[in-house]
Amino acid sequence: MTRTHAVLLALTSHDKLGDTGRRTGFYLSEAAHPWRVLTEGGYRVDLVSVDGGRPPVDGQDLSDPVQQAFLDDPRMAEQLADTRSPRDIDPADYDAILYVGGHGTMWDFPANIDLAGIARDIWEAGGAVAAVCHGPAGLVDITLSDGSYLISGKNVAGFSNAEEQAVGLSDVVPFHLQTKLEERGARHTSADNFEPHIVTDGRLVTGQNPASATGVGQALAQVLDSLG
Repeated sequence: MTRTHAVLLALTSHDKLGDTGRRTGFYLSEAAHPWRVLTEGGYRVDLVSVDGGRPPVDGQDLSDPVQQAFLDDPRMAEQLADTRSPRDIDPADYDAILYVGGHGTMWDFPANIDLAGIARDIWEAGGAVAAVCHGPAGLVDITLSDGSYLISGKNVAGFSNAEEQAVGLSDVVPFHLQTKLEERGARHTSADNFEPHIVTDGRLVTGQNPASATGVGQALAQVLDSLG
C-alpha cells in the first residue's frame, strides 16, 4: 500500500435522538481531539459524512481550546461546511478511517454499505480502522472479502451498556452497542463509566467514550507510524 499519510474521519448525518425531540449528531470532541493528535503527527485529516453536506454537531464545548481550534481551522471549516459523502471517497487515498462517535451514529452508521466499503478496502490494503464511543456502530456491519466480520475475534471498546443506562438512553437507541459488538464476535472490554479506555488489536483501534478520544488518536498514530 502506498502511504498517503492521510486519515479519514467519518461523521454521522443523523440529527434526531429517537422520539425524544432532542437533537444529536457527531460529538465534536471526538473529532477534534484525534484531529489534533493526528495533524501534529504529520497526518492530513479529511472528513466524510453519511449524507454529505453539513453534518449535525452535538456535545460542543467551546471552552475546550481543541474544539475551538478544530472549528477555526480553515481546512476543517471548509470541509464541515460541505462534507463529502462516502461515494466521493477513494479508499486508496487513506491510511486509516476513524469513526467518530455521537448518538446519531447508532442510526446511520450500521448497514451503510458505502461507508463500510471504504473501511473494508482500507483494511484489506493494510491500513488501520479506528472508532471511538458510539463510533463503533460503524464497525458492526463491516464484512471482509471472505464474508467474515472485521471485528470478529477482535478486542474492542465502545460505549458500554452501563454507560448507556447511566445517560438514560438505553430505551432510546435502536440497539445496545456493546451487545451488538459482542454478537458480531468481538471481545468487548470496558473501564468504569466515562473513564478513558482504549484498545488496540493489531490495526484496529477503539475507545470507550469521549474521555478516550485523545487516546484513540494517539494509539492510531502509533499504529500508523508502525506501518511506515
